[in-house]
Amino acid sequence: MALEDAKKQVDTAITRPGMKGPSFENTFSGLPSFLRRTFTKDLSVADIAITGAPFDQAVTNRPGARLGPRAIREASALQSPDAPFGWGYDVMSAFAIADYGDLAFDYAAPADFPARLEAHIAGILAQDCAAITLGGDHSVTLPILRAHAARHGPLALIQFDAHTDSWPDDDPARVDHGTFVYKAVKEGLIVPERSIQIGIRTEVDDRLGIAGVDAPEVHRIGPDLVADRIREVVGDHPAYLTFDIDGLDPAFAPGTGTPVWGGLTTAQAAATLRGIAGINLVGGDVVEVSPPYDHAGITAVAAAHVAVELLCLWGWTRR
Repeated sequence: MALEDAKKQVDTAITRPGMKGPSFENTFSGLPSFLRRTFTKDLSVADIAITGAPFDQAVTNRPGARLGPRAIREASALQSPDAPFGWGYDVMSAFAIADYGDLAFDYAAPADFPARLEAHIAGILAQDCAAITLGGDHSVTLPILRAHAARHGPLALIQFDAHTDSWPDDDPARVDHGTFVYKAVKEGLIVPERSIQIGIRTEVDDRLGIAGVDAPEVHRIGPDLVADRIREVVGDHPAYLTFDIDGLDPAFAPGTGTPVWGGLTTAQAAATLRGIAGINLVGGDVVEVSPPYDHAGITAVAAAHVAVELLCLWGWTRR
């Protein structure tokens, strides 16, 4: 197939004959599944699934991340015809990637959301399929970690973020996008000494024993040494990678709820993610994309690239 096939391809999210290979459907039309992958709830032949968690009722500042999964899917169409740059293999052709759609939940019962999301992710993992989640605010990562830890044991956490999200919160009923790391440590979901945070540029009293390469240090030492540091901390431990889009500087990701200046560039993020190829990644997410504050869709485009990098990272050790 080639780009000339666009004239006969449409809605490949539901019409494509299989789950592998690029898509040459016009990027500006049709159903916007992630990378034009097949929309399906049947993961029996899928290797990895993309799913959405459109929840933003735990934000402290600007809302809108509930619209993130839709925007990221639309932006991902730009990447669907080509193998991801810099990886040396085409994850779309090497693996069966499905779009599992979004989690269904009652928006008027936010307290029920974490348990519903945990069960949703656990249902994907139970089908011997990995999961990459599109958020949603950063509170979604906690129930996702619960599902992954139940299957893989306590995880190494790799977190790209402007904030540590480790503020104390001992109320199990609270759902807060700024406390998921604190709760994950207290629940034993992650191994602090195997975990690392990249791009932090806000003050916090207690890092809970988690290593960090703060944003100024990223700028000083560069992505190659940052990647070395991540691999040194994580080792071969099963790892989960969460990428809060506000880890990027607002110049590269204005569409987010809590922007902080001085962040990573998209080039730094891309080089760092590619530099950790070979880690034992078992799952990941990209969160906090708020389309109402985006300009020209650049935040959604960045998030779609991050999600593709997560797919490539997951597939690197499984090719």
